[in-house]
Amino acid sequence: MTITTLAIALLLLALGAWMAIAFNRLVRLRNQVRTAWADVDVQLIRRHDLVPSLVSAVQAYAGHEKAVLATVTELRAQALAAPAPGKLGAIESALEQGIGRLLALQEAYPDLKASENFSQLQRDLVQVEEQLQYARRFYNGAVRDLNDAVQRVPDLFVARLAGFDNAEFFQADDSSRAAAKVELAR
Repeated sequence: MTITTLAIALLLLALGAWMAIAFNRLVRLRNQVRTAWADVDVQLIRRHDLVPSLVSAVQAYAGHEKAVLATVTELRAQALAAPAPGKLGAIESALEQGIGRLLALQEAYPDLKASENFSQLQRDLVQVEEQLQYARRFYNGAVRDLNDAVQRVPDLFVARLAGFDNAEFFQADDSSRAAAKVELAR
């Protein structure tokens, strides 16, 4: 075996090792994004499970606030049907605003404010919102890491060969960035 052949063999071996390492890193990052999305999904499901109970509790005291109740119920149904992070972000932002309006009804209805069931639902919802915020940040961090790796040279070549794509961030739409306006008409 000549020195040239040995050098070429070592170069090919080094290239193959680098490609394997790059591929494994991309797989790890892709799996981290999937795991992070599963965490967001779990928190969204918890939120969606609380919404019907919250609507029922409010309905008992404020039955004539049908527009708020119908909006929250409809947004929950839309959120359950939208699996893509980009589309779901806009719906979830609107649902969050609707839930805020629903919770604001307690000020207009003293009996609702005194209800232990409503108070517990409210505490549960606050806890879910905090966990959801953390899960969203973790997911978006994982997406950033994957997208960086997929776009960075020389990993870009392995990503293209292996079919790795950019992941989609979970983000709010422009209209949901403004503070929610709560108007209570009796």
